[in-house]
Amino acid sequence: MESGMQKLVVVSNRLPAALKKDNGQWTVKAGSGGLITAMAPVLKNRGGVWIGWSGAADPAMDVDGLLADFSNEAGYELCTVPLTQDDVDGYYYGFSNEIIWPLFHDLQTRCRFYPEYWRAYLDVNFKFAEVVARKSDQDDYIWIQDYHLMHQAFFLKSMGVKRNIGFFLHIPFPPPDIFMKLPWRRKVLQALIDYDLVGFQTIQDRKNFVGCLQRIMPETRVDGCGSVVTVHTGNRHFRVGAFPISIDYNQFSDLAKQPNVVRKAFELKEALRHRKIILGVDRLDYTKGIPERIRSIQNLLRRYPDLKGRMNFVQIAVPSREEVDEYKDLRTEIEQLVGRVNGEFSMPGWVPVHYHYRSLSHEDLVAYYAAADIGLVTPLRDGMNLVAKEYCACNNSEDGVLVLSEFAGAAAQLQEHAYLVNPYDMDGVAKGLHRAFHWSKEVRSHHMVHLREQVRKNNIFWWVDSFLQAGIAKTLGDFPEIDTVHFEQV
Repeated sequence: MESGMQKLVVVSNRLPAALKKDNGQWTVKAGSGGLITAMAPVLKNRGGVWIGWSGAADPAMDVDGLLADFSNEAGYELCTVPLTQDDVDGYYYGFSNEIIWPLFHDLQTRCRFYPEYWRAYLDVNFKFAEVVARKSDQDDYIWIQDYHLMHQAFFLKSMGVKRNIGFFLHIPFPPPDIFMKLPWRRKVLQALIDYDLVGFQTIQDRKNFVGCLQRIMPETRVDGCGSVVTVHTGNRHFRVGAFPISIDYNQFSDLAKQPNVVRKAFELKEALRHRKIILGVDRLDYTKGIPERIRSIQNLLRRYPDLKGRMNFVQIAVPSREEVDEYKDLRTEIEQLVGRVNGEFSMPGWVPVHYHYRSLSHEDLVAYYAAADIGLVTPLRDGMNLVAKEYCACNNSEDGVLVLSEFAGAAAQLQEHAYLVNPYDMDGVAKGLHRAFHWSKEVRSHHMVHLREQVRKNNIFWWVDSFLQAGIAKTLGDFPEIDTVHFEQV
């Protein structure tokens, strides 16, 4: 890469590759999740850098050596931030996931506001900022991802390091009455206003953020209109915008057309005797509303006995935070609910709920999307929810129905042609599913065509361009691909 050429530096809690111990040996495994899906094509072969934690809590390990091959394959440099087990416990499991995650998802009763978590959060954010300062140049654009790292601009500024730095929050931002419960509310807001650009998933999240600023800093005023505005508070002015994240539409749609995926989708339909398939796909988390969804299926079968034997609900739950007691309890609750529903309604040759607690390969997941007649995406609260968009992209037959929670960020974009439901209203979800089940082919096609066009136009590259345009008046095209050695994946 030419000296002095501006590059993108992405900073997130986790790298897109994780170290795992198998039979006493450390191995490198590709990560998963919305952020990695979104950012990998953006950095590939453009001289980019991704900074994050490797997943190993042993600072003495030669992590960089283990990740070297992955970096070559990925087409961008991976830089690790070494963390101890105490760091991980306090900053990640503690402050990030026992305070910010539940609070920002309107579930404040699950919060544990322990002061030691706050101290660990600041310590780790400082460690990240040191690596960012060392691994970036003044001309680079630093793009900080998500709630784990809200203090990056604050610490870089305190070090005297000048960088153009943007922040994007992938989860919702709560309204003032909820945010004010955070003991460190002023310090968090003061850290966020040190960024040059703060991005949110929706206009509502942006409004919530500005409302919190105005509550704590009454002099705050907003200039402009549209998705990006300028905020003035004290002697600071910075930009704040709504940038709904998306997916690589063509990647999903094209994969769904591959003969082996088409065959897998057909085999799924055959195995379920061509009954209509209602599909839920989620990481196992209490914000996703999986127990409420299963109870909605129970209500559906109780209220509409005509559907018995004519549909199957398939719930895929991807394992997450398996060592945390709350998540173990959630898994147990879901398994017991599935057992009750199947015990109540099963008949010879028909079991209504198929529950899979495991990760799926990309091909298998796309086959499920392609096979499903109804995508049931009902989080209690979600920043965006890319599953809703993935389902639409894979529905090449344009014959599916998206039943979507009004509390998912995706609802702001897809509300006109998705069937919106309140996930807490289990009778309402059942009613919505029954209606969707009986929609004519023409109605289903009309809505799905528009949903797919929305996702196709506003894809991951549009998301990146809109953020970079607001941050540095550039687009992805200003970070051209460079000559690089390609390695075949093993």
